[in-house]
Amino acid sequence: MTTLTADAPVHVEQRARMEILGAVLLALFLAALDQTIVGTAMPRILTDLRGTELYTWVVTVYLLTSTVTGPLYGKLSDQFGRRPLLMVGIGLFLFGSLLSGLSQTMWQLILFRGIQGLGAGALFPISLAVIGDLFSPRERGRYQGLFGGVFAIAMLIGPFLGGFLTDNISWHWIFFVNLPVGAVALAVIWRLLPRISHPERSVSVDYLGAAVFAAAVVPILLGLTNKQTGEWTDPAVGGLILLGLALAAVFVWIESRAAEPILHLELFSNRTFTASVLATGLVSFGFFGGIIFIPLWFQAVQGSSATASGYQILPMMAGLMIGSIGSGQIVSRTGRYKWLVATAMVVAGVGILLMTQLHASTSIPTLWIWLVIMGLGIGPSMAVFTIIVQNAVPFRQMGVATSALTFFRQIGGSIGLAIAGTVFGSTVVAEAPRQLLAKGVPQPVVDQIQGHLSQGQLTSVGDSGARLLDQVPAQFREQLLAILPSIEAAFKEAMSIAIGSAMWFGVVAAILAGAIIVTLLPELPLRQHVGETAPTGPGEQPEGSAPVAAYH
Repeated sequence: MTTLTADAPVHVEQRARMEILGAVLLALFLAALDQTIVGTAMPRILTDLRGTELYTWVVTVYLLTSTVTGPLYGKLSDQFGRRPLLMVGIGLFLFGSLLSGLSQTMWQLILFRGIQGLGAGALFPISLAVIGDLFSPRERGRYQGLFGGVFAIAMLIGPFLGGFLTDNISWHWIFFVNLPVGAVALAVIWRLLPRISHPERSVSVDYLGAAVFAAAVVPILLGLTNKQTGEWTDPAVGGLILLGLALAAVFVWIESRAAEPILHLELFSNRTFTASVLATGLVSFGFFGGIIFIPLWFQAVQGSSATASGYQILPMMAGLMIGSIGSGQIVSRTGRYKWLVATAMVVAGVGILLMTQLHASTSIPTLWIWLVIMGLGIGPSMAVFTIIVQNAVPFRQMGVATSALTFFRQIGGSIGLAIAGTVFGSTVVAEAPRQLLAKGVPQPVVDQIQGHLSQGQLTSVGDSGARLLDQVPAQFREQLLAILPSIEAAFKEAMSIAIGSAMWFGVVAAILAGAIIVTLLPELPLRQHVGETAPTGPGEQPEGSAPVAAYH
């Protein structure tokens, strides 16, 4: 009887397989560490560079470039092998990290984070595709514990390291720390990850499709980001979005005629694939909002240090890790996944709904409970959908399908972050005068404050009262000193309400994701053998199995 270990898409000896797994986990650790270490220090970075009004841009540009390049890396790794593309990605990531650490202005940081994202686009999809090469779908759940362990280590080390470096040395070092870790990852992957040969595959590259794909995604994300300071009718908002959608239609036309398309359109005729990418994109709304805005609340409202705020979001990370590991084990043992991920969407929706009730008076233990619930619901979507998609497509499309899943997760997060940032920015400016009046601040003083305090000053980390005194005319300063505590309390409440308002889109997204799973996602048996065809659900066409690739 053929064993599961021997019957993976790519046949290698058990020892070599474990070594390759270790190398890939190191690459995943590099990406996970960057997410946790940068998020903790971001409020201090933006305050030092005086660019708080560009808060979401630093994250958006990273997501934009990594999102655009993800499917390209996935497709090219199917054609030319995983190792060279993964090494190129890590190299670009390290180069961008070095430049980000050297940044002296906000726009320099945004540019260099974009370069960093160009490399990061390879890390998740190619790493997950390698796991798909090495293990059968039924097996993969057993290794979710290792994936969860990598993220757990990054979650524990990242906030402490990011906060320590920010508080005691300089935030510049949160980028420099990637360099030694990345150097080790490059060395290990070069030594352990063999080449993969695909003699049956064409090596033509869809350069036109790649260019139009990038040209379509970039203006859509830029338009959504510009919505924070503009209206839908502005050319920089609605005009860019319409341009991106038009180019997306051109991209679809090109891909329908390409010999080796970047994105195989026939994948979308697979109900399992389509439902999975839509659901995982939607649930990313809430996750990205929590990662970006909750550390800001801890630092700007509660007065926590960068180090403390990093550890104060650990409950969400713990819930996410438990949900990811637990769901992977359940899927591996039972082979069932549909109602597991549907239930997870309900839990995520409840957690995000609780976050909409955030106020300056919310106790930290209460917020921790909300974060755990949200993490428990989001965790399964990070783990199980990869197994579902890789199980539903032919082996020859493993890389492009995995990168497409990562793409929709990132595009969902990018769109969600842009919308949440718009809601946050408009709400905090609108809510500030209401809260000032509620705290007993006289209307003439409120009018003066409105005329001299911008969104960036409202949401900066540090002493908002001192910044306000620097801005208003001298004749008002003595009057402000007497009511400064009330003013600062009003600012904190306005920011808390704005963050809670930004979470509502995550609630709606979780509900839609659950509805898609219940109505569209078929529950297919998980493959255990290479010779099996990709399972099919109602209305799907069976896929023939591809020749087995060989590591050598």
